[in-house]
Amino acid sequence: MKGLRSATLLSLTLTSTALMAQQPITYPTTQKTGQTDNYFGTPVADPYRWLENDTAANTKAWVAAQNKVTFGYLSGIPFRQAVKKRLEQLWNYPKYSAPVQEGQYYFFSKNDGLQNQSVYYYQQGLNTQPEVFLDPNALSPDGTVAVTSFSVSKDHKYVAYGTAASGSDWNQLHVMEVATKKLLTDKIDWVKFSGAAWKADGFYYSRYDEPAKGTELSKQNEFQKIYFHKLGTPQAQDVLVYEDKGHPLRYFGAGVTEDNRFLVINIAEGTSGAEILVQDLAAGQKDFTILAKGFEHEYAVVDNVGDKLLLLTNYEAPNYRLVLVDPKNPDPKGWQNVIAEKPELLEGVGTAGGKLFAQYLKDASTRVYQHGYDGKPEREIKLPGIGTAGGFYGEKTHKELFYTFTSFTSPATIYRYDIATGKSELYRKPELKFDTEGYETKQVFYPSKDGTKVPMFIVHKKGLKLDGTNPTYLYAYGGFNVNMTPGFSIARMAWLEQGGIFAMPNLRGGGEYGETWHKGGMLEKKQNVFDDFIAAAEYLVANKYTASDRLAIAGGSNGGLLVGAAMTQRPDLFAVALPAVGVMDMLRYHKFTVGWGWAVEYGSSDKEDQFKYLVKYSPLHNLKENVSYPATLVTTADHDDRVVPAHSFKFAAALQEKHKGASPVLIRIETKAGHGAGKPTSKQIEEVADVYSFAWYNMGFTPRYDGGNGKPAQTTNKAQTGK
Repeated sequence: MKGLRSATLLSLTLTSTALMAQQPITYPTTQKTGQTDNYFGTPVADPYRWLENDTAANTKAWVAAQNKVTFGYLSGIPFRQAVKKRLEQLWNYPKYSAPVQEGQYYFFSKNDGLQNQSVYYYQQGLNTQPEVFLDPNALSPDGTVAVTSFSVSKDHKYVAYGTAASGSDWNQLHVMEVATKKLLTDKIDWVKFSGAAWKADGFYYSRYDEPAKGTELSKQNEFQKIYFHKLGTPQAQDVLVYEDKGHPLRYFGAGVTEDNRFLVINIAEGTSGAEILVQDLAAGQKDFTILAKGFEHEYAVVDNVGDKLLLLTNYEAPNYRLVLVDPKNPDPKGWQNVIAEKPELLEGVGTAGGKLFAQYLKDASTRVYQHGYDGKPEREIKLPGIGTAGGFYGEKTHKELFYTFTSFTSPATIYRYDIATGKSELYRKPELKFDTEGYETKQVFYPSKDGTKVPMFIVHKKGLKLDGTNPTYLYAYGGFNVNMTPGFSIARMAWLEQGGIFAMPNLRGGGEYGETWHKGGMLEKKQNVFDDFIAAAEYLVANKYTASDRLAIAGGSNGGLLVGAAMTQRPDLFAVALPAVGVMDMLRYHKFTVGWGWAVEYGSSDKEDQFKYLVKYSPLHNLKENVSYPATLVTTADHDDRVVPAHSFKFAAALQEKHKGASPVLIRIETKAGHGAGKPTSKQIEEVADVYSFAWYNMGFTPRYDGGNGKPAQTTNKAQTGK
């Protein structure tokens, strides 16, 4: 009787919470103003402009009201806690980074399983007991302070590391002595997009001026500068090394070659294009030489060969090449090819043991080749399969390196590589508490709207029946020359084990096929990205992987823009939309923090020709009255100073105003979190549980778990819900 009574109570509880989630939603009232802007004779209303003031009392009240409605809805989903419990079980296994040799020490990071932040360890040699070097979990009680950079000095005596609080892009630099683990008094404030570039008894870094109080997370960042900090001195005494008073909206970053000969200044006006300046420190040069003039192409210094520099570039090579440049005669006519352009994308070149490691992408999968410094090919490094590899770097004196390999169904596995023989051996394999062998990955090529063939990875259980009922998570990015390659996600396993499908197309705007592919999805051609994404969804439906009522679309940042554009252009095609930290207001994005840097990718509403195409796809400006949009869960965070939360706030307010239909359109606003980097494990699990629960519930799909242990039950992919 006791067991029957408990089961009855559980049934009544699930029924009542399910009914709660199905009740009509009363959205918070969002005040509208008469704010209207005139763009080249075109009036554009912006009634929710006041939500851009993130520190105002009325904005904070709106956030609280929205979260109350959202979490009230989520708490009514009967399987939400079971999803969270299962995610905790899946997540709970040790995760290691590859070791990096620094003098007599090897450094690596490890997360025991559910630690909020990974812990940094070091050991003398590989056969001694590792000890904790730095534990970020001790920096805050809730794990919201993260280590963002970690740089060992050239003499291996010190480590400079950056910390960020609550996910903000603002960093603070600190210094520890390696041998004693003593924290020094050095502290550097107002650093953004910079670590420490060591030279002798100090390091170079980039920073902005201190912003006015209350504007730290929203004010436009201008006039980044490069300083040199000498150990043991206060920041106020740091030496200004480089600034450009004539160009307030440029990024400046510093690097030093391994032999300390050259200081390299990387300059960018945005997320595409670079200019490189160099200073010969060994020769006592006081000014800077323009090694590569910007900003039409990409350039990156890989290393120097004596008084010349190895430069990775897409100048006259859309798929990139490696060239040798003499800074005394930097004219491109005199550049010498070291590794010539190939049909595949040369994604990067690393150095270790006096060798070059050229990393290519072939249909978004890694290939790695070892070369001499003269460019002569020596061997291909045989990887375990189709996936993504990284970590091919080290010092010239090193005889080995450690690299990682991962795929959609294989977590990061670490290999030890002998540079002289080319032999790879397994160094560390994750000890999982679940089986990944029962899943498969395929790559298909589908036609976009204009006939362009676009690749897409599709992952699911082996033998899954393609009958149009599988819950499918379609995820993409499509921009900023970012390559979307196979990689393992522990959260994704919770979706796949329920008979779900994960699909990831490599849209134009990314860099998987070089600069031509990138330019095919930027500026006035950005609509190609949305067309590629919509065509991916249509392919999945037409080939019975899923159906529109079982299809969720997801993406973050630029991918959030992608989801916003797709759901406004084709609201009928998707059951669920999950835009995360998205760029939703394409007319004003450039007015906040570092948004100005994206104008080279998107264009700017300050220019008439660019305004005309931006307003056509801007998600905020293309929501229409009385349209039934997909069930939508917008996610953002209060400390996001990359894509400020005002984008999501305004989009959610407009969506709630104009949406017609029973599907919920909600916004989930995380506190003490930012754009995503450094987010504690606990917050990651909570957010994924909410996102998956929302998606499944609004597809009419109920995940099944066996008994009370949280493991998936044997089940079909048919809906079990009474919704």
